[in-house]
Amino acid sequence: MTQEVIIRVEPSFKAIDRDAWSQLSGAGKASKASGEAAPRVAYNPFNSWAYLSALEESGSATATTGWHGHHLLMEDGDGHLLGAMPCYLKSHSRGEYVFDQGWADAFERAGGQYYPKLQVSIPFTPATGPRLMVAPGVDADSAQASLASGLAQIARKLGVSSAHATFLPQAELDAFEDADFLHRVDQQFHFINEGYSDHNAFLDTLASRKRKALKKERRAALENGITIDWLTGSDLTEAIWDQFFAFYMDTGSRKWGRPYLTREFYSLIGERMADDILLVMAKRDGRYVAGAINFIGEDTLFGRHWGCVEDHPFLHFEVCYHQAIDFALAKGLKKVEAGAQGEHKLARGYQPVMTHSAHYIAHPGLRRAIADYLERERQDVEQIGAYLDDHTPFRKGDRQPREGEEIDG
Repeated sequence: MTQEVIIRVEPSFKAIDRDAWSQLSGAGKASKASGEAAPRVAYNPFNSWAYLSALEESGSATATTGWHGHHLLMEDGDGHLLGAMPCYLKSHSRGEYVFDQGWADAFERAGGQYYPKLQVSIPFTPATGPRLMVAPGVDADSAQASLASGLAQIARKLGVSSAHATFLPQAELDAFEDADFLHRVDQQFHFINEGYSDHNAFLDTLASRKRKALKKERRAALENGITIDWLTGSDLTEAIWDQFFAFYMDTGSRKWGRPYLTREFYSLIGERMADDILLVMAKRDGRYVAGAINFIGEDTLFGRHWGCVEDHPFLHFEVCYHQAIDFALAKGLKKVEAGAQGEHKLARGYQPVMTHSAHYIAHPGLRRAIADYLERERQDVEQIGAYLDDHTPFRKGDRQPREGEEIDG
């Protein structure tokens, strides 16, 4: 960058101006309407000040829970915000969905200290989105390079073992790799909207046997008098949040042992970003018995977590996956990201896609070992992806190519 910039660490969103953060590329609706000619990414609700500050203020992501804010701010000499990275000093690896506990264990058995580490991510949120956030009118390549190298410099200054940036857009990889970060890949399952007019139009692209199976599954999910409601905006009352939080606590306690998010978090996002939230709620005998929370981006519906207080066959698939597709098609969204893992999504029309992360490892020996591991892991992920591609429910010729792939014909 031609102008002199300062990169500093800010521990709390309380000290970060909401409007300035929202002007960063992809960070808020202000940037969507800014009219700037500079390229930008689509609005991602998880990068918004509303979401990130709610995690902090609710006590969900704080130093007490092992998420100590170390947000990188890049400013000019007058203190104007040019770029930023949501970053945390972590004392554990929980809530990240890119697993490095094996690296930590190996390094500590060899006499090293893996924690604390720096983590550039959205806490508890395995969704791809901007990490090198740049304000409109700022040269993106130069600013992203400065942010990535600044993260490595801060890691060295703090003396931590490593710095990690997870669920990156592919466009940000060059900046991290130029700053000596290692590239890691993994896999998720996303629904891609190819301009389908409705869910039936999507089903018509599936093989006959698969199409019949999904129709039967959807009918079975709504037996026993179950109906589905979409709740967003002013529908999200405190009473609704009470019910959804009960679902979250019941399922989260069984799945994780201790759920990450507090009840206050839901009140705060309901207050600050209700129009960006979709609750898919299942009702039986006049009361809600299950639900899933989704976040609405500019072109993507992001499925997060679900919960229930009654078990019904196929209801999880209906609430989390089929209804998400219905909503995306109704609103003209390009895709649905249904969260981490889950090969069962494949049979429901979600396709395997690559996810990306970048890792700065300070210790030379640990870096060499991890680099070797990542090369072998990448080959495994690619092979698994190719295998899954051959087992999608789509008719031959209707499946869209994977990232970097060409389909003959």
